[in-house]
Amino acid sequence: MSRQDGQPRRSGLLLRRGTVLVLSALMVILDQLSKHWIKIMLRPGESTPFIPGLLQLHLVRNTGAAFSLFTGATPMLGMLSLVVAIGVAIWIWREPRHDLWMGLALGFLLGGTIGNGIDRLRLGHVIDFLELVPIQFPVFNWADVAINFAVLCFIIDALTQRKGPRDA
Repeated sequence: MSRQDGQPRRSGLLLRRGTVLVLSALMVILDQLSKHWIKIMLRPGESTPFIPGLLQLHLVRNTGAAFSLFTGATPMLGMLSLVVAIGVAIWIWREPRHDLWMGLALGFLLGGTIGNGIDRLRLGHVIDFLELVPIQFPVFNWADVAINFAVLCFIIDALTQRKGPRDA
């Protein structure tokens, strides 16, 4: 069966717009609560084991983006967060239902973008606190995890798309 825009609809679970927005809100709440909690538990630069040998809590203030790129560019990154959040919100709002993986991707992306955007606009930096012990990897936060989940869901969505009949 085809949709009104002529593109084939994939079979499977669909997420309503409201469900995608609730997922996004949950990501923002989880992100902001975890950052509030870590600021109570640790001082900047302080570390404590969380899952010994795997994950430790290490409070840092990041004025850059992923992997500490664009360090010191908080105003520009704050505006970028706002633009991306508005774009994703419009994308979500344009369709009343989204295929499962696309809906999850959009919800995670919007939540993660808003979570880090709140920090940038309110604090002038992002609170990062999750540090992988066995490998050298930048410290990150729950919003970063949500954004990475979004990327994974976008990839799964792209790999599982069903194509319409091919033209001969």
